[in-house]
Amino acid sequence: MSESHTPAIDIAAATEQAHVLAQALPFLRRYAGATVVVKYGGHAMGEEHLAQQFGNDIALLKQVGINPVVVHGGGPQINAMLKRLAIQSTFIDGLRVTDAAMVEVVEMVLAGTVNKYVAGLITRAGALAVGVSGKDGGMIRARKLQRTKKDPDSHIERALDLGFVGEPSGVDARVIHALTGGGLVPVIAPIGVDADGQTFNINADTVAAAVAGALNATRLLMLTDVPGVLDKDKKLIPSLTLAEVEERIADGTITGGMIPKVENCVEAVRQGVKGAVILDGRVPHACLLELFTEAGPGTLIKR
Repeated sequence: MSESHTPAIDIAAATEQAHVLAQALPFLRRYAGATVVVKYGGHAMGEEHLAQQFGNDIALLKQVGINPVVVHGGGPQINAMLKRLAIQSTFIDGLRVTDAAMVEVVEMVLAGTVNKYVAGLITRAGALAVGVSGKDGGMIRARKLQRTKKDPDSHIERALDLGFVGEPSGVDARVIHALTGGGLVPVIAPIGVDADGQTFNINADTVAAAVAGALNATRLLMLTDVPGVLDKDKKLIPSLTLAEVEERIADGTITGGMIPKVENCVEAVRQGVKGAVILDGRVPHACLLELFTEAGPGTLIKR
């Protein structure tokens, strides 16, 4: 009989793995049973290997006793479909003007292709994920988004008509609780519906903040394509209180598209979320680094 041999063990690598697990243990205890809402942005989906890692990380969170809830965007995917259909997009202050024809395309892409793709990433990694839209079960109640813009010459405020662009007026969390309670990972497309059944396209950051608030989540993780909130020297600000956010907006440190992202985080914290983090979704295992290490890679916004 031939002897069986045990493969040689790389002691250094095994020791490093044990060290990582030991370092993570206090954080695993801290978040055991907690709800973590993760906003997965359209640009963060661009790299296939990062997308696979994202699916693995969300599955891992579920497997260690955390309840992850994913809200995804899909701007680049919507743009690609509109281009294929030869439909022109118009943006006002970063928001896509959405007419009746376009809202059908937006729903098709977000609640169809992208939603099932993200759910598939998580399911293939070993956790059961179910893709839904905010219309399912009346989960995301919506109203038309009202915006005004001041004319730079006359200084007169005028109303902007963004079409079927909405904002959450409420979140019915029963569908989410039913899914998480059944051991599933909800993957939510940011589509809402009003009392008359009209569909609205809603910014994914806004939906993620509203969902996190409704679930009283321990963490809201906003995955984006920048390291976090930067100071005037372009260095990462590790944490901000709500008062400091207002100060940084007022003094011009926080500008442009970062303002609405930060404001969504602030709103989530005001609704009871213990902390909201803006972090770079292009960093490998960004969610795990944020939750299971002492110094996460993003900017934490808290009371």
